[in-house]
Amino acid sequence: MARPKGEKLIADNRRARHDYHLLDRFEAGVVLTGTEVKSLRDGRVTLQHAYADVRDGEVWLHGANIAVYDQGNIANHDPDRSRKLLLHRGEIASLIGKTKERGLTLVPTRLYFKDGKVKVELALARGKEKLDKRRDIAKRDADRQIERALRSRR
Repeated sequence: MARPKGEKLIADNRRARHDYHLLDRFEAGVVLTGTEVKSLRDGRVTLQHAYADVRDGEVWLHGANIAVYDQGNIANHDPDRSRKLLLHRGEIASLIGKTKERGLTLVPTRLYFKDGKVKVELALARGKEKLDKRRDIAKRDADRQIERALRSRR
């Protein structure tokens, strides 16, 4: 997947693609402190257990662990705090309606710098069942074997 100019990937949540069917995607800004941005520049973030939540007309990111900045001082940030996400009012209203629907959740899929600002890509997702996960793994293995066979014939 080609990245647009001016984007630098910080973290990719590959686990989300394994655990969820990703439906719609939204780009949101993230409210951060200075030491969090410095830690992100070092790439020290984990999105595996992160999710987003709509509360009181605002969207919050929970469970994203941004490691403590090593050269920070006593005013360093809490690595597991909830972070506010910046979206347009219409997008938030749309998300409120869609997340009320049974089985849908907001999952961060990527964290990246875009023109010097930290952005997170949120996906509206529906959880996969074990059978779906197994089917995806089997399909991926079959595709890999087909590709190997084609490569060996050339």
